[in-house]
Amino acid sequence: MASTIPSGNVALLIDADNASADHFDPVLTVLAELGTVNIRRAYGNWSKPALKGWARQAVTQAIETQQQFDLTKGKNATDMKMTIDAMDLMAGGRVTGFGLMSSDSDFTPLVTRIRQEGIDVYGFGSEKTPEGFRRACTRFIDVAALARSLAETAGHPLPDVTAADPASAQPDETAKSGVKKVDDEVVRLLIEAYDAAKRDQNGFAALGPVGQRVGNRSSFDVRNYGFKRLSDLVQAIPNFITETRENGQTWIKRVR
Repeated sequence: MASTIPSGNVALLIDADNASADHFDPVLTVLAELGTVNIRRAYGNWSKPALKGWARQAVTQAIETQQQFDLTKGKNATDMKMTIDAMDLMAGGRVTGFGLMSSDSDFTPLVTRIRQEGIDVYGFGSEKTPEGFRRACTRFIDVAALARSLAETAGHPLPDVTAADPASAQPDETAKSGVKKVDDEVVRLLIEAYDAAKRDQNGFAALGPVGQRVGNRSSFDVRNYGFKRLSDLVQAIPNFITETRENGQTWIKRVR
């Protein structure tokens, strides 16, 4: 049987001023979907105390640091340098996938340009990342949600530090499990993809083609909602029922 391990050459570019070093390992885990992260570069003003975490990661994780001075108060040249390097790497023709760790929407044109070359770009940022940047990426992943999911899988759930007031001291079962309510827009995309997909005589459609249609229209990732697979997410949506067939393939049927 042929190997299914991705053999791509992936470049990870890190906006160290807008990304946490604590999320580096989870990001590498996800980028394994595209291949091996052979190029690792972090950009920022390394004289800043706030970047000490990234400085430690650079030593242990073979991250190439790129010094960018704050030439004007409140501004830095990080965005421009990252963009130049990304374009150079793309022009070299050896990089088959990109990862960008940043929540800065200024990178939206860069992502759009790279994807025009047929190269996947995974974005990694915070929950507050602007929608334009999210949608431009092949996949956009909320790094905090990703870290929680991986920690729970490993049997070491992260503490919930978001419940600051007594009213939120008793989270419901959904919150306890780390599962987040699926957005209405995602449900709509799944319904439209199902409606457009080929179905059997019982009204079931193979989940693979449905997921591909959704992926062509949206950068959402199931890990943002606390799920490991698309089939798990669909099972949590009352609009669908699922069944697993002999070959292990998941089929879905819309019921509402």
